[in-house]
Amino acid sequence: MLAKQPQRQAFTIDGRHFSTMAGFYDEAEQVFTCGLNWKIGRNLNAFNDILRGGFGRHEYGEPIHIKWIAYQKSVRDLGQETIDTITEIILDTNGSGHDCTLELL
Repeated sequence: MLAKQPQRQAFTIDGRHFSTMAGFYDEAEQVFTCGLNWKIGRNLNAFNDILRGGFGRHEYGEPIHIKWIAYQKSVRDLGQETIDTITEIILDTNGSGHDCTLELL
């Protein structure tokens, strides 16, 4: 018998909210952090860090599920290569310190 997997907390990145990388970082900060008195770094290393948790929305190391609304719009706006890099960061469970699943909508 398979053990029941714990329910993952869901977070939604909405591609309708941004069309630039600066906008993406603003969206990520809004979605994954809460109550910080400082802004997250505007780079993919900082994005990786907030996926680990501990920034007010989910606990450090807590497995999460990410829903990306208007994903194809994000591909058009940011470019396939950039989106592929972001997706790789989200799905990397090998030494990243986070455990994320991703649903593209």
